Amino acid sequence: MPLPLRRINPKQLGELLVERNMISQRQLIEALNLQKEKGGLVGEILVSLGFVTEEAIAQALTAQYGFPYLPLANYEIDTDIVRIVPYNVAKQYCLIAIDKIGSNLTVAMSNPLNLQAVDDIELLANSTVQIFISTTTDIKNAIERFYKK
Repeated sequence: MPLPLRRINPKQLGELLVERNMISQRQLIEALNLQKEKGGLVGEILVSLGFVTEEAIAQALTAQYGFPYLPLANYEIDTDIVRIVPYNVAKQYCLIAIDKIGSNLTVAMSNPLNLQAVDDIELLANSTVQIFISTTTDIKNAIERFYKK
């Protein structure tokens, strides 16, 4: 059973972004209203509205939860490691396996708070998952690059 996530900074993601002057209070309210209306993650809504970059969201999650941030654009990953997680699962959860040492599987994901994804990967890979944060775009590009080989 995974340990409960502990916030290093108890503030909500939106509050952190406002506090860091990455978005305005008005932009946060607009995103939260859209979230109530259509659902989804507030970070993704802020990005889709053009208020903030994916990198800023990833770094704010790093500050909030302490997961390390890993840009994947130039990161070389062993294809055998990638394939520990089946393509459909990687695509569904927007994650990619990047390293394995013993029974520890390191995974880059855009939503590190998706405990269902972590549980599923741990069962699938018979490993303990260590999480790194990366942007949705980086992960989608890596999935396309490594699963197409």
